[in-house]
Amino acid sequence: MKKFLALILSGIMMFSVAACSSGQTAENENTAGELQDFDIVLDWYPNAVHSFIYVAMEKRYYEDEGLNVNVQFPSNTNDAISLTAAGQADAGLYYQTNTVSTAANQNIPIKVIGTVVQHPLNIVMSMGERGIKGAKDLKGKIVGYPGTPGNEVFIKAMMEHNGLKYEDVTMQDVGFDLNTALITGNVDAVIGAYINHEYPTLIQEGYDVTYFDITDEGIPDYEELVLVTGEKQIEEESDKLEAFIRASKKGFEDMKKDPQAALDTLLKYQDEGNYPLNPEIEKASMEILLPLMESDEQAFLTVNEQSWTDTIDWLDEQGLLENEIGASDILALQGE
Repeated sequence: MKKFLALILSGIMMFSVAACSSGQTAENENTAGELQDFDIVLDWYPNAVHSFIYVAMEKRYYEDEGLNVNVQFPSNTNDAISLTAAGQADAGLYYQTNTVSTAANQNIPIKVIGTVVQHPLNIVMSMGERGIKGAKDLKGKIVGYPGTPGNEVFIKAMMEHNGLKYEDVTMQDVGFDLNTALITGNVDAVIGAYINHEYPTLIQEGYDVTYFDITDEGIPDYEELVLVTGEKQIEEESDKLEAFIRASKKGFEDMKKDPQAALDTLLKYQDEGNYPLNPEIEKASMEILLPLMESDEQAFLTVNEQSWTDTIDWLDEQGLLENEIGASDILALQGE
């Protein structure tokens, strides 16, 4: 156990199977009996942020570690955390803030073993003609959001940070049609848009759009996408988790060295029938993502304990946590 946890952090303290709609398995020449199956549930359909997984599959890094990796796409937004917690998948990709609230409010036996994206991707975006440059400019405006309560909390906190009130804006649930809501003029701005997806999509389509970072308006710098597993997996299959992390890090190194080759590999594995990818948008997305996936202070697939402590404290201050929880309750840290 300690060996596994020490390997994950590398000295740095720094998310029902039937519910999954489809999956992908790395092709290999080995028989099934020679490899251990490893099921990972994505946070969404394959896109640029998942390229390291597909590179590791394509180059057989997982096979070299004795794993037959099966990538599953979620049917529900919480599949990555619910299936791993139930032991029906080995690992999943999920979101830091949602991981905290789920663990605290539903007592889900989940553990975080690495960070994929170290900083928020969520932005407030608007058409350039609206002149919205910061949260104070949202006063009297209609703000669209994808129906998740966390975004309402973000708007409330940003307005209060600027000496305004939540009631100074009108929130409108537009589902995931954020770009459409902006283009049609149904809303003045949207929150819940991602800087690596909605923004480059509109730019690619020729629209004049602008955005501001929520961390510039009083929201803490949280980790966006994290690697989660269940407590049972930590106890019973630490070797498999170690192997997956080692191979994934190799995939990320290749992704950094040759982003275009990684993009080509991603496009090979894309779910073209349900979620076809635009190569130019994914290229722009990868350029945005790479600097957010590692830093001099924090290596790829490690965790930052202070970030979790700060995020937990902030969520608690916002009244989003029903039960007391600490970073040590969620993170698989050295010496645990």
